[in-house]
Amino acid sequence: MSTAIYPGSFDPITLGHLDIIRRAAACFDKLYVCVMVNCEKQHPMFTAEQRVALIRASVADMDNVEVESCSGLLADYAVGKGACVLVKGVRNATDFDQEYQMASINRGIHPQLETVFLPASAPYQHFSSTMVREMIRYGQPMEKYVPAPVAEELKRKERS
Repeated sequence: MSTAIYPGSFDPITLGHLDIIRRAAACFDKLYVCVMVNCEKQHPMFTAEQRVALIRASVADMDNVEVESCSGLLADYAVGKGACVLVKGVRNATDFDQEYQMASINRGIHPQLETVFLPASAPYQHFSSTMVREMIRYGQPMEKYVPAPVAEELKRKERS
């Protein structure tokens, strides 16, 4: 059975992330979407638990996808799940350079751990969680950027 991990902070998950999840889920028997705690992001929009719940709602139709969170080393998490592949979505050369460096680090920790890079689909190449948070500040309709469960939660947050 082939198992892969798709890690990220997903704050919030975007349609670009969801596209990578769908494509990766088609390639592997089991895909874990792993919400990572990013120490550099000081003020997250959603807690890790909220992000897990929103992603679960967004992937409810995908039987081979599970969503969890992790605050430790990604490489250790992957090996603990029996995965030998990390999936990384890349939008451009800058993303690739950063993710290639991380792939080398992860492989240094666990040499059997490979990283597969999936290029962003054309409609999502400009998407990022940072861009989505900026669009939220300017009151843009979220349905163009995030899955429906996330858009609904953002509307609830706005009303409260």
